[in-house]
Amino acid sequence: MTGKIIDLLKNGSIIFPKTLLTNYKKLKITEKELIILIYLINNNEFDPERIALDLNIKPVDVLTLVSSLSKKDIIKLESVTNNNICEEYVCLDELYNKLAMYLMEDKVENKEITLFDRFEKEFGRTLSPMEYEIIGAWIEDGFTEELVLLALKEAIYNGVSNLRYIDKILYEWKKKGINSKSDVEKHQEKFNKKAPKKEVFDYDWLNE
Repeated sequence: MTGKIIDLLKNGSIIFPKTLLTNYKKLKITEKELIILIYLINNNEFDPERIALDLNIKPVDVLTLVSSLSKKDIIKLESVTNNNICEEYVCLDELYNKLAMYLMEDKVENKEITLFDRFEKEFGRTLSPMEYEIIGAWIEDGFTEELVLLALKEAIYNGVSNLRYIDKILYEWKKKGINSKSDVEKHQEKFNKKAPKKEVFDYDWLNE
């Protein structure tokens, strides 16, 4: 199997999304199907005889692998007629849609892990399952990681390390239309004009 990939590399450069290599098992495709898929990404004209020749496998195996990929909603075969000649091409839209979803999921997962780690570091302890759910709910409600971390910073500065207090800060900000770091800073500037001796985070949002 590795030899066939090496042969492809020797015969010219091949291009394929890195996320395909790291997520092909999630797509539930085999290594043989992966090789066919990489080939089709670089040449979407469907010619079983040519593919079999290039990959040194039997044409019937090519058809079997392509059929399997089609049943798994990874690829679609489309026919195009040019000058009365019907040609088959491979549509890879479904593949790219699935890979895009995996990229988005990975981004969200990494983002939440970083967020949870920051909370555990500031609290000096492991979060409970309920606390994980509450933090996750903030993200689902549309609060950005940046805003959640600013609320965490405000709570810690005021000597409070519980999510109920942070939850109140976030929803107070939401009521006031505060949705970003710049909004927080502008609101703080207005407050500091009234109390110039106070530092940036040196006040309680809830009792303003």
